[in-house]
Amino acid sequence: MRVKIFADGAEKAPMLKLYANPQIQGFTTNPTLMRKAGITDYEAFARDILTAIPDRPISFEVFADEFDEMERQAERIATWGENVYVKIPVTNTRGESAAPLVERLAGRGVKQNVTALMTLAQVREITAALAHGPAANISVFAGRIADTGVDPLPMMREALEIMRPYPQLELIWASPRELLNIVQASEIGCHIITVTSDILNKLPLIGKDLGEYSLDTVKMFRNDALASGFGL
Repeated sequence: MRVKIFADGAEKAPMLKLYANPQIQGFTTNPTLMRKAGITDYEAFARDILTAIPDRPISFEVFADEFDEMERQAERIATWGENVYVKIPVTNTRGESAAPLVERLAGRGVKQNVTALMTLAQVREITAALAHGPAANISVFAGRIADTGVDPLPMMREALEIMRPYPQLELIWASPRELLNIVQASEIGCHIITVTSDILNKLPLIGKDLGEYSLDTVKMFRNDALASGFGL
């Protein structure tokens, strides 16, 4: 696999377990995942995780909607560690582009993960904003694009071409829906894919003999029927 696998989550124990796995090369979080995990103190959680995971990229997202407050939060988050990437949404909730803010932060050396992109126009605009800054990620939500019935592969290939002149920029295949997406991301040369635990648990299936997998499935059905005590 050429693609780097980043774990997507916000629960400390699972994150530390994944940290012990050399296949996991970074981590991403977001306010939605933190809310699901019951986190109430954003900074305390982040600093605790960074103490335990000091040497792999971790993204923490701003949660303001006004750009001046986003900027203040981004500057603060960036001070938490050298391995921190600040997640900036591609727009605010009014659909106003974050590109000017992204460019200002890049100019000040803030490493960013610009998130929630779903169009090539957004990729072009954000690539230009990050072009002269430090290492950064551009997260295209390929899984959500696929949810609309659109094949994300052509868009992801084109995004890589747009970003190619700027080697400090890495494309993230975000919101994957199945294990196949990891293989697809690797085949097209996507730099990173963010993966949730349900897909990570399927990694051992890569390369499994399909005849053997078919037999395993038949055995599963048979065992479940017996365990249920079914009869006709």
